Amino acid sequence: MGYSLKYGASVLAIALAAGGAFAQDLQIENADWWQEAGASFKGTTLRGVTESTPASNFVADVLAPRFEELTGIRVDVETTSWDQMYDKAIKDMEAGTGIYDMVYIEQDIIYAYLARDFLVNLTQALEEKPDLKAADYAEENLTSFADNFRGAEDGNLYGMPMEAFIKVYLYRTDLFNDPEVQAAFKEQTGRDLAPATNHAEYAEIAQFFTQWGKENGGKLWGTTAQAHTGHPASWYEYFESVAPTYGVYDWGIDAANNYAASVENGGRMNSPEAKEAMKWWLSMRDIAPPESVQSTWTEVATTFAAGRVAQGLVYGENVAWIASDTSKSRVVGNVAVALPPVEEGVMAAAEAGEGYIGYYDGGAFGLPVTSKNKDAAVLFLQFMALPEVQEEWAAAGSRVTLTSTYETPKVQALDEQLGGYFSMLRDQGKLFKGAPEYPFHAQLREATAPIFYDILTGAVGPDEGLDRMAAKAEEELTSLGYRK
Repeated sequence: MGYSLKYGASVLAIALAAGGAFAQDLQIENADWWQEAGASFKGTTLRGVTESTPASNFVADVLAPRFEELTGIRVDVETTSWDQMYDKAIKDMEAGTGIYDMVYIEQDIIYAYLARDFLVNLTQALEEKPDLKAADYAEENLTSFADNFRGAEDGNLYGMPMEAFIKVYLYRTDLFNDPEVQAAFKEQTGRDLAPATNHAEYAEIAQFFTQWGKENGGKLWGTTAQAHTGHPASWYEYFESVAPTYGVYDWGIDAANNYAASVENGGRMNSPEAKEAMKWWLSMRDIAPPESVQSTWTEVATTFAAGRVAQGLVYGENVAWIASDTSKSRVVGNVAVALPPVEEGVMAAAEAGEGYIGYYDGGAFGLPVTSKNKDAAVLFLQFMALPEVQEEWAAAGSRVTLTSTYETPKVQALDEQLGGYFSMLRDQGKLFKGAPEYPFHAQLREATAPIFYDILTGAVGPDEGLDRMAAKAEEELTSLGYRK
């Protein structure tokens, strides 16, 4: 690994180790403008709350110090767990206390926030105060992922994208390319070892490597599983990463058909395909590492990085450090990406824009209408979207929110080491989709999650459990006024 590539891949680790030194080295064009723009807000402190992710840590440890140096505006970014982040943000906006000037908005919750008028219209704010608009900030340079944070009626931006990534099929090249492993797999299955394109192939590979692990030290398993028995991460893995690969989209709810969820009423949450998807996923969970029953999105990544699995579905925000950061990963240089395995017809539907093969995740920083420092916050949100900060940020967090970032030298170099992850994000991101545009997102998840967890613990069978989940979903949607 060349020095320049290692520097790009491990930029976050370097920034943390060096404190504010790295932030000071981050060169900003038109620095004089930023100094002048921030002059009237000097001494102001902005407060933000976000989930602790590679992208968010870069904001807290690199961008915030550099912004303060330029403008005199202090930015305190609180990074915490996903559930604490959501709880603190929503309570602040509901109570109107104005504690936070920036809140992390996941793609899947934006519709609920817009329905409750929680967020400032950023497009409009800059139109009304053009003196706050930075010359190097261009809304049109944002990738299409920004569309997830636009108002349905006005098309304006209500959140500044700060991370965007797909959930990919990650696999170990050192294992898949090992002649001894290849020969054993060929003898056992009759086919060559290669990344799976369908679920049967994936299961065959997973079963092979779990058995291989048992016979060779007992520290290798065939697949990851984000299967925590009491955390929303498992609910999301099934509905947003597994069910779509069986052709079950938008949680199996037909919004155009009176928000039907059950097969009886025209939905697909408990369809034969949904039940097959659930049984396949549970079978993979059963041959995954023992920590899988307590794994969220974070633990799945650390399990892969520890070299405990041969393949798995992993959120793209973790790909760069897993593949290149020797301080945190034992599989550096031995990682490649592929598209998730799908059932027949699903890929064609995705290519035609009639379905999708997995989850396009990410988030933005929104400006609450209750903020007491809106103008200063608008400056910082633009600062996050400057082209000159994006190259290092992409390398640190495997995230891209500006189209121009794909062409930067460090991203292109890292793309090669990651087996084409950034190229996949750019060229095949259209095959993935974020959460459905449901303002009732959180309510429906919470209503159905207890039954889902019962499926995972074996308290109820998958068929009966999905039947009960579909019925509960329709009950909740009726109570909320969506089903008539």
